[in-house]
Amino acid sequence: MKRVITYGTFDLFHEGHRRLLERARNLGEYLIVGVTTEGYDDSRGKLNVRESLIKRIEHVKESGLADEIIIEEYEGQKINDIQKHSIDIFAIGSDWKGKFDYLNEYCTVVYLERTKGISSSQIRAASNGVIRMGVVGYGRIANRFVPEARFVSGVNIEGVFGPSVSKMENFIKHHQLSFADKDFNSFLHKVDAIYIASPHLSHYEYTMKALEQQKHVLCEKPMVLRRHEAEKLFSVAKQNGCLLLEGIKTAYAPGFNRMIALAKSGAIGDIKSIEATFTKLAEENSRELKRDSAGGSISELASYPLLAVVKLLGEKYIEFDQFSYIDSITGIDLFNKINIRYKDAIATVKVALGVKSEGDLVISGTKGYVYVPAPWWKTEYFETRFENPTNNRKYYQAFAGEGLRYELSEFVSLVQRDLLSTYKLSESDSIWIADVIEKLREGKCRKLI
Repeated sequence: MKRVITYGTFDLFHEGHRRLLERARNLGEYLIVGVTTEGYDDSRGKLNVRESLIKRIEHVKESGLADEIIIEEYEGQKINDIQKHSIDIFAIGSDWKGKFDYLNEYCTVVYLERTKGISSSQIRAASNGVIRMGVVGYGRIANRFVPEARFVSGVNIEGVFGPSVSKMENFIKHHQLSFADKDFNSFLHKVDAIYIASPHLSHYEYTMKALEQQKHVLCEKPMVLRRHEAEKLFSVAKQNGCLLLEGIKTAYAPGFNRMIALAKSGAIGDIKSIEATFTKLAEENSRELKRDSAGGSISELASYPLLAVVKLLGEKYIEFDQFSYIDSITGIDLFNKINIRYKDAIATVKVALGVKSEGDLVISGTKGYVYVPAPWWKTEYFETRFENPTNNRKYYQAFAGEGLRYELSEFVSLVQRDLLSTYKLSESDSIWIADVIEKLREGKCRKLI
């Protein structure tokens, strides 16, 4: 008798889950299904799981497809399960292709192709509101986003929109999506929400059209580059009862939020200074260095340190000055040092695409300081340091994958709860960031060096 095993969270059990179990069962005569625990899901960065372990086991049992159900509790358990249960075939969805090749030492590994032809309405109706999501764009960030979405329960990435048919076809083939559409209105009709990862200057138009069609929008940073555009988009979102969320992943990361809360708690006294640096060396001829694509270190990177500034010191600054290194040929800002002065504090922000520096964050207070090493925008470790080093403390918090799952998880959770805002990145936060970026890009305080 050929024995087959497969694993999954099986949250909000839907037709896609059923089809996967059916195909796994057809590979042999006896099917064992492993259902992940909440603890294991947390450890591997699976977010927004809505149903309890007992409920998810019940769904698998009710399908009538499992001969035996086991619980997956820890990393590495699959090897032990395969040997313990004398498994012949390990089956898993093809979106994990290559991830479990190491199990070929113990049994045959089969990657099951994504089932085509399952309608979005089937999935949505069967799963208590799984969000059908489409992706605008097929570049570097979009290619990171789709795999990250596997770790967020309650959402299904359906298809992609963009101007290039060939690039879209490659994208849906690589990520096993259901459709590609070159017509934006047609694209919108097939989804409940969209994720925008297209070039900066297209964000406003795509976001506005989606909101007018009452679609929820998660838009990558910078959402827009002008204050009035941000204000208009949020206004339309409210009028249409839609969620509009800016995708600054750091804002939703658990480590960053823990660090901000500690810094503002008074543990280091009154905050008097923030020094936040984010630099990278952009590749020659990349979009980041093109003027007609709104490239430059401010538009590409400033959202992150400005997020830290507004969260720690608020919106009411007095003035700022700006020192920049501008490429004489392209006119692109390759380095910026910005001092933002508040009544009782000052924030220094450094961003660069052509100058490399230590990417750390230092929050100085009257009692001590918080130190977050590079890359601080992926906060998973930070320290509080004091005059007496015996009072120093170290803090650890996991940062899973690329971090895009955190912004998507927050987005999905808000939609599911019919909420249109979050304290992690509020409307006023996004508008403030857009306002400062606009002023910095205009260079009214810029001194060329």
